[in-house]
Amino acid sequence: MTESMIILLAGIFLPLFPMSMVFNAVLDNVKQPWLKIVLFIVWPLCGLLIVFYSNVAIPDWVVILALITSTLYAFRMLSLREVNQWSGFLATSLWSLLWLVIAQQNTSEMLLYGYALGMTVPLVLLLMLSAGLEQRFGAAYTGLYGGLARTIPRFSGVLVTVIVAAIATPLFPSFFIMFDMVVETVEVMPVAAIILLLIWLLWSWAGARLIQGLIVGRASNVKIADIGISTISFYSIVLLVLAITGIYMSMVIL
Repeated sequence: MTESMIILLAGIFLPLFPMSMVFNAVLDNVKQPWLKIVLFIVWPLCGLLIVFYSNVAIPDWVVILALITSTLYAFRMLSLREVNQWSGFLATSLWSLLWLVIAQQNTSEMLLYGYALGMTVPLVLLLMLSAGLEQRFGAAYTGLYGGLARTIPRFSGVLVTVIVAAIATPLFPSFFIMFDMVVETVEVMPVAAIILLLIWLLWSWAGARLIQGLIVGRASNVKIADIGISTISFYSIVLLVLAITGIYMSMVIL
């Protein structure tokens, strides 16, 4: 198999447009929440395995295409209303940037696997919360029901924190990964660094729109069961572990 074919195959799992459409098409057809979780965890790891075991050199056009892919999906997130699809597009935008780290050739395999998991775990939590919205309301769409901060305040607090973790804000792994990418590219590829900052801004903008569409607004009079203390404890522990992991990453990569 030629190097180009290997890159195209890996581009399905570490999304490169147009191969990136495969992941989102598969996600749209998976209905069971636990299968979506498995899909999110396994997908980028398969791409890393293909790249590492083939020992292929990453040409410049792959880095350029990865930036284009990430920007495209980050921009598309602004108009999405369905939480699962929003998560899928964010995953595509995040995972495609792993090509930039691979191309640097100074990051260990284990750290790259850590990058992939650090990016993915908040998305897995968001999928679980999306399943909770579907159980309570029948669907997980922004604008379909508002005022969740009043209707289910504990759920809303966890949801906001998970979204904040997913869009690469400080203390969480994705923040330090993005910061490292910007620092590494600013001298050798200044334009790439600017594009990374733009992508980062688009994630934040899309996250704010998602939160606004779910949390803010007039609350429904229908009584909806909020999450329990044990569930809050689970999410809190995972988020705390993510924050500690992010701080550890900051000491390793910065």
